[in-house]
Amino acid sequence: MLRRDTRRPRRRLAGVLLAAAALLTYGLSGAPAQAGTQSGSVTAAFASASHTYGVPQQVLESVCYLEGRLGAHGGQASVDGGYGCMNLVKNDKADTLDQAAKLTGLSVSALQHDTAANIRGGAAVLRAEALVLAPKLPATLAGWYAPIAAYSHASSRSVAGMYADAAYQLIQGGFSGTADDGSQVTLAPQAVTPDKSTLGSVPLAPAALPSGCAQDSNVDYPSAIDCVVPTSYDCNVVSGACTYQSSNRPTSYALYDVTIHDIEGTAADAISTFQDINSGVSVHYVIDSDGTVYQTLREKDIAYHAGNFWYNEHAVGIEHAGIDATGYQWYNATEYLASAKLTAYLLNKYNIPLDHAHINSHGTTPSPTTGTSPNHVDPGKYWLWDYYFGLIHSLGVAYPTGNTPAAGLFRVNPSSDQRPLGANGTETTANNSFFTLYTGPSTKDAVIPGAPGSDPTDETTNVETQMPYYSLASQPDQAGTGMTMYEIWYGENDQLSNSTPSYYADAKKAWLAVPAGSAVPVHSYVVSLKPTTKNATIGIYGRPTTSSADIIGSAPSGSEWAAPKSVFEDGTQNLWFGIDYNHREAWVPSSEVTVVAWY
Repeated sequence: MLRRDTRRPRRRLAGVLLAAAALLTYGLSGAPAQAGTQSGSVTAAFASASHTYGVPQQVLESVCYLEGRLGAHGGQASVDGGYGCMNLVKNDKADTLDQAAKLTGLSVSALQHDTAANIRGGAAVLRAEALVLAPKLPATLAGWYAPIAAYSHASSRSVAGMYADAAYQLIQGGFSGTADDGSQVTLAPQAVTPDKSTLGSVPLAPAALPSGCAQDSNVDYPSAIDCVVPTSYDCNVVSGACTYQSSNRPTSYALYDVTIHDIEGTAADAISTFQDINSGVSVHYVIDSDGTVYQTLREKDIAYHAGNFWYNEHAVGIEHAGIDATGYQWYNATEYLASAKLTAYLLNKYNIPLDHAHINSHGTTPSPTTGTSPNHVDPGKYWLWDYYFGLIHSLGVAYPTGNTPAAGLFRVNPSSDQRPLGANGTETTANNSFFTLYTGPSTKDAVIPGAPGSDPTDETTNVETQMPYYSLASQPDQAGTGMTMYEIWYGENDQLSNSTPSYYADAKKAWLAVPAGSAVPVHSYVVSLKPTTKNATIGIYGRPTTSSADIIGSAPSGSEWAAPKSVFEDGTQNLWFGIDYNHREAWVPSSEVTVVAWY
């Protein structure tokens, strides 16, 4: 979600994206399959469908695993109206569900609820896709690349190719999984190189372009649709309403970060907002649930998206269709894949490291001052950082390397963060990436002070996965949950319940509860804070600028912190360290730190 900084230019930069969108809901369609409609066990269904429709069994198994992890998921529809492990869809772009019913003679209900029937339906549709592309079925396993890409019904060829790539990666690497009837499905690794030369023949699902957008080459990212706003929106050109500042990054300002947002609505909502000059907000890219990428501002220009002007100057912003509180109903494998491909392009282009310090979120970006706090919290606890980083890494971007991480440095990497757990590449409420802090080494102890109330999107008492922290001590949860408790320094928002609430934070020791075994080593500096005057506390800043107005909290002398990045203050030789102060990043000048462990 977008937010303009409230400082620089000095006039108040009003405008927040307040997209109103109905929550997506999943529902069952039709009654459970009647007795006799099943086409056999899941393992037998692959062989039978392959024999009947001429589609290689490896293709059927990989698509079923890719889309639905070998299950029907109770007949529940995916975010794009797809059913079963073969994701037979019925939406405004395609209707492979009814197509499969006609081709197989099976009922729609059976195709929705019975995995064996669903596999048979998917095989029939894949055969039909192949015969649209050529008069005969492909003679080799390598030749099924284009039919698989067509099966995705993507609106862009790059997304269709990513889908087929993912299927062939499963075929090449093999997998083993349990189907929803309890049978074990194992695909042995196959030595196959897909024939990608046929991708150009794949028809694309019709997609009406938003008003003001064009499918042309006038974009920075080759796979994006051009929705770039005109120069009349430039605050450096006009004296009235405007939405961005022209610049010449990275020459004018170094690019350190990619900032991940959600829209709090649909891609259409976001594009409509950015095309409104009175909105006061902007971003560089928007990604839809179906993987379509729209560019709305040049990468060289400064977007108003992060709620902190320093981050605006130094980051490329990406908005995603979704709502943070219910992200599990929005974020899906296709959206993640498209975003990962865009972010991999940006990391390679601007030499940005692949870690959470440099691929940050609106929710880990600090407000520049206490008066402008709190910043936004998107994309929220259902954005899967480890899964996302893994996709980027699979596209050829290396993870950072360095010295052996210091003892005590860790990031939280739970199983809930590693892949979508729902049907057809979607998530469930179990895909949680936020973890809570307590006042003592037990989950029966009080939660640390934070924002009053029970807002599920609140970030004042927790951390999110993949951010580095430095542990002072650890032990099993005294409450016997099986969690492990880690003692860390944390900037507590302990003044929010005062008669005059304040977002000024005070660093205190707290205990973080994480699933056992999910704290893994991470590369980062470790710094110990030292005051410039004896026995003083150290001011913690909302951005790396030498201004007392930017102090958002404090920390005591001797407190130790993970500091995963460092920068020079713009126009100076003043070095600053970015520390993970609480849920958000914050900054301390190098004059007030001692580095106790080097990256």
